[in-house]
Amino acid sequence: MTGRLPGIVRRVACMLYESLLLLGVLSITFMVPHLLLGMGFRIALPGWMLVAHVFLVLGAYFIWYWSHGGQTLAMQTWKIQLTTPDGNPPSMMRLILRYVLAWPSTIYFGVGLMWAVFDRDRQFLHDRLAGTRLVFKST
Repeated sequence: MTGRLPGIVRRVACMLYESLLLLGVLSITFMVPHLLLGMGFRIALPGWMLVAHVFLVLGAYFIWYWSHGGQTLAMQTWKIQLTTPDGNPPSMMRLILRYVLAWPSTIYFGVGLMWAVFDRDRQFLHDRLAGTRLVFKST
């Protein structure tokens, strides 16, 4: 294990800040195109397509940032970095797995986030399962 581990409060604060940033990302990449489709062509896509679009847009955002330095914009602000337990950058498959596992970890009443209270390294459940960890960014 390498790197100092940030506390749960710091990681949750980072997640809250991230959610504010994602409002901007989704307004440009999701809301604007669908408003144009609806107003310009009177097309309303089915719900499953809208959910898939959000999933793909957010996946592209997170996976791109994690694969380019291990930090999203919010993680840069809070000096948190995503690594493997041995301190290396995660592989693309680990990043995809982490992203996919973060959804149920978060939307099912945050049970995967609450897992950190009981985890020996205070890691979220999706990090434990994906073989990743959040550490303080070394400068």
